[in-house]
Amino acid sequence: MTTRTLIRDGLVITAADELHADVLIEDGRVAALAAHGSATAEAWASPDRTTVDRTIDASGKYVIPGGVDAHTHMELPFGGTAASDTFETGTRAAAWGGTTTIVDFAVQTMGQSLRQGLDTWYDKADGNCAVDYGFHMILSDVNEGTLKEMDLLVGEGVTSFKLFMAYPGVFYSDDGQILRAMQRASGNGGLIMMHAENGIAIDVLVEQALARGETDPRHHGEVRKVLLEAEATHRAIQLARVAGSPLYVVHVSAEEAVAELAVARDKGLPVFGETCPQYLFLSTDNLAEPDFQGAKYVCSTPLRPREHQAALWRGLRTDDLQVVSTDHCPFCFRGQKELGRGDFSKIPNGLPGVENRMDLLHQAVLDGHISRRRWIEIACANPARMFGLYLRKGTIAPGADADIVLYDPHAEQVISAETHHMNVDYSAYEGKRITGRVDTVLSRGELVIDRREYTGRAGHGAFVPRSTCQYL
Repeated sequence: MTTRTLIRDGLVITAADELHADVLIEDGRVAALAAHGSATAEAWASPDRTTVDRTIDASGKYVIPGGVDAHTHMELPFGGTAASDTFETGTRAAAWGGTTTIVDFAVQTMGQSLRQGLDTWYDKADGNCAVDYGFHMILSDVNEGTLKEMDLLVGEGVTSFKLFMAYPGVFYSDDGQILRAMQRASGNGGLIMMHAENGIAIDVLVEQALARGETDPRHHGEVRKVLLEAEATHRAIQLARVAGSPLYVVHVSAEEAVAELAVARDKGLPVFGETCPQYLFLSTDNLAEPDFQGAKYVCSTPLRPREHQAALWRGLRTDDLQVVSTDHCPFCFRGQKELGRGDFSKIPNGLPGVENRMDLLHQAVLDGHISRRRWIEIACANPARMFGLYLRKGTIAPGADADIVLYDPHAEQVISAETHHMNVDYSAYEGKRITGRVDTVLSRGELVIDRREYTGRAGHGAFVPRSTCQYL
């Protein structure tokens, strides 16, 4: 039996348009849009007809696509501990923040197959997610067997593969392994994602800093130098050129790395970049907070001096950076970040943020950094295009999943660990006052947040197989 929901009287904003329209949902998908006051819209809403089962009043609200966060790490083992958000708590928090799809990272353990790693992550997520999810695959061990497995994963909708130029002995791949993976991806349509930092050189600088007694969190940023991010970004681009492969550089944090991407894109190369809210709103000032508080802000790539933020915003406006994801990888301050007291290299790397991204980017609209449509583009449409989810996700159009957020652009809030829903004991944005807040969230037509009340459930979220990159 067909169920219909009508969203009335809101301002629909997509990456392409802003229009005063009503949205009709049928059986979890967008069926049609009609202009306010048109005969069609009035017919949908007529009390004399049984056209709709539920009407949602969006007066004074934006009606936007659910966010697509293409970079999260739920339950990730790291540094002797694990990310504190489960798929249940993390996807619930995502919904509270207006994100209705995440793409998380399944991890291949060294010496094991890609299949073993992917199946482990399927088991973690299955039946636990409040919103829809997909997976990227982290390649930790590039060999003939895993190269062949890449083809099989693309066939089942896991179409992107992450490699690391950092973390020797954990995730690190050398240039030869990276080249071979890129060559494979150039043939099977997969997208290579790169953590671009020169980890071999960084390890030397870490050892030297600790030998000098430089153990505080701020030194984490000082040893992971801007030039070592830029050098690795340049090297990754050249390897991708040799392989004939597209490249997506994750968590770009520095002006010099953006410049490398811009040069490549000016040459017409299929090279893309992502940044994250922490690099747009936080800085080395946070890493330097006293009494070990700076440990809360340890992530890699690290926070940079504030002057880098202008280049990141400019890159987002000029499309040299296409996506804002969170790299959500939370560790509690107590008992987890504290593992690095006396040795910054032992602080688990990662920040919470899956709940804050859409709100922070709306604040960026109000601050004049980006337009409303660019907000939706970098947070919804572009990640969906980049990772083979568009038109199903990332927009409001006939046939798309009814992943829709009613957003109150006038509500004021103060970000705080006391009120957030992420399973972590601090907020990276504690005390920040912003304007704009999620009011209501639908995932495939089902209410997950209803006027600031959680109505979702673990298990509603489904695995979404992805096609290959639609940005090429």
